[in-house]
Amino acid sequence: MSETPSFDKTQTIPIAMQLVSAGDSNIGRTRASNQDSGYNGVNLFFVADGMGGHAGGDIASALVTHKVAQVDAIYDSPESAGDAMKQAMLQANRKLSETVEQHGELAGMGTTFSGLAVVGSKVAIAHIGDSRIYLARGGQVKQITKDHTFVQRLVDTGRITPEEALVHPRRSVLMRVLGDVEDAPDIDVMTMPAKPGDRWLICSDGLSGVVPEDVMHRILTENGSPDDACELLVYEALEHGAPDNVTVVLVDLKHAGFAKKVETNAEFLGSAANDVVVENTKDRRFLRLLNPRNLPEVFGINQDPAAFLPESEEYLELILRQTKSRVRMHRLRQFLGFLVALAALGGLLWAGYSYTQTRYYIGESGNGKVAIFRGIHESFGSLKFSQLFRETSTDVNDLTLMQQDEVRRTIAADSLNDAYIKFDLLLSIEGQ
Repeated sequence: MSETPSFDKTQTIPIAMQLVSAGDSNIGRTRASNQDSGYNGVNLFFVADGMGGHAGGDIASALVTHKVAQVDAIYDSPESAGDAMKQAMLQANRKLSETVEQHGELAGMGTTFSGLAVVGSKVAIAHIGDSRIYLARGGQVKQITKDHTFVQRLVDTGRITPEEALVHPRRSVLMRVLGDVEDAPDIDVMTMPAKPGDRWLICSDGLSGVVPEDVMHRILTENGSPDDACELLVYEALEHGAPDNVTVVLVDLKHAGFAKKVETNAEFLGSAANDVVVENTKDRRFLRLLNPRNLPEVFGINQDPAAFLPESEEYLELILRQTKSRVRMHRLRQFLGFLVALAALGGLLWAGYSYTQTRYYIGESGNGKVAIFRGIHESFGSLKFSQLFRETSTDVNDLTLMQQDEVRRTIAADSLNDAYIKFDLLLSIEGQ
């Protein structure tokens, strides 16, 4: 698991449920840096996925994480917990804007945020962007949050299918984020009932966009510990290529009674595990140049496909046109693939048939005569692979019983010459 700084919180509280949690964050296989952040706290748990590539996605997610983690506390109601998260997110949003004003090279940075706070027998949820929260309950897994993306909007309005959304090249273009993009971002806040046995997963799209749902659901519904489940989820992301950073926080709710002392370790994950230091562009690039893994960032090669655009009907129409074009191309590729497969199958069948026509055999004709056939005696339903080549004047009934049986079962020959030799041999034996 991720080795990150942690601190202890000791509380004296009556608790309805015991929380057992774990978290992990991995840079993935292709990224030069980890722009994800996460918080595995006491009553508060969340994931933030930074965007902006070399412009500062790691800084955005870390700043928001450090700010929102300060509201990890005991609340009288889930509504107050949800409001505390929302206000902390709005304050963090203002902090990001102020940071960009002081450091212009970070313009455009932003981050998603998906988090939950457990209050008694309820959960407060705050969400913006395309990181996700899932609930595993009674052997079933349900996605709780909805992605704030253009592609998801098209799915919601029935203009594209969920299957088309999974492979759309612009599926990471966000309509809502925290950062240097919106003064008053629209944050989803809601409360839900919770009960012992629930397992809550919070993850960046480095998991949900990479690992197949059936694999993810199987891991969540197995009776493993949160640590084991987190490790398996990250492992599966790596096994599936891990083209993005992947961060997961998993919370199990269990039965509990009155606890006078609840000692819990809270930990920061990913970029938030480090101190946030904003350097000026010149020095920053010079320092990063010393690390070969950061060369793509130095030269402005942004590996991050995530981006933010304000919601607009024009962009929705653009994505819709691209979807229709991709569907047409997909169908064309399927049709061409079918033609190629059909041609290959036809070629194989023709080659097989051509081979059978180099073979011969001796058998009984329809007139009861000994005959030479070209092809093979076997057939496929009504499809035959032989034809009469020469009918002799010899009646099958004039042969001995053993020869009659041999002819009616056919005598195979490797060639026409071999068929004549075997026919002559048959008659010479019959005449003895």
